[in-house]
Amino acid sequence: MTVFEGKFTQAAAYHFAFVIGRFNDLVTGKLLAGCQDCLQRHGINVDPHGEQVDYVWVPGSFEVPMVARQLALSNRYHAIICLGAVIRGQTPHFDYVAAEVSKGIAATALQTGVPIIFGILTVDTLQQALERAGIKSNKGWDYAMNALEMASLMQQLHPSSDGSEYSGSSPQGALPSQLDRAGVYPSTLKDFDPSAG
Repeated sequence: MTVFEGKFTQAAAYHFAFVIGRFNDLVTGKLLAGCQDCLQRHGINVDPHGEQVDYVWVPGSFEVPMVARQLALSNRYHAIICLGAVIRGQTPHFDYVAAEVSKGIAATALQTGVPIIFGILTVDTLQQALERAGIKSNKGWDYAMNALEMASLMQQLHPSSDGSEYSGSSPQGALPSQLDRAGVYPSTLKDFDPSAG
């Protein structure tokens, strides 16, 4: 029998994408900083204009799974880290958003074979969110460690034919060329060509 587990020795060769909800950006910005710190310490160039990490900002957590799926279908990433913060209010909105986001992220990972890291905080108060994205304890670091470990594990389980990059299980689809390295979509939909590769 063989034992497979994620290793961190090849981390510097991996490519990652972030999908970050802009809503509650006080929290998501701190989570992102925690992720970047972890990846940087493992040899990843986190510069948005570099070649290893792409950043996509979406309006809120609800939009995260759709964009994560599009990125996963591009077969460009060893793992995708989804960041967001859903804070309970006085209506059932929290329950609907939290449930659908978690289902969407899980479905994307299962459908594409690409590790999709669930970095969506679901908390009762802003204070709880800030405690989980703070200096003493930043869950962003944990999310990045999960991404590194899962990228390594999936590389071992499904290496590409040339051994260089994870080839995913769903080769169709491509990330549109209009999405620049900093994760910015074109200013108008008329400029968007989903068939571009």
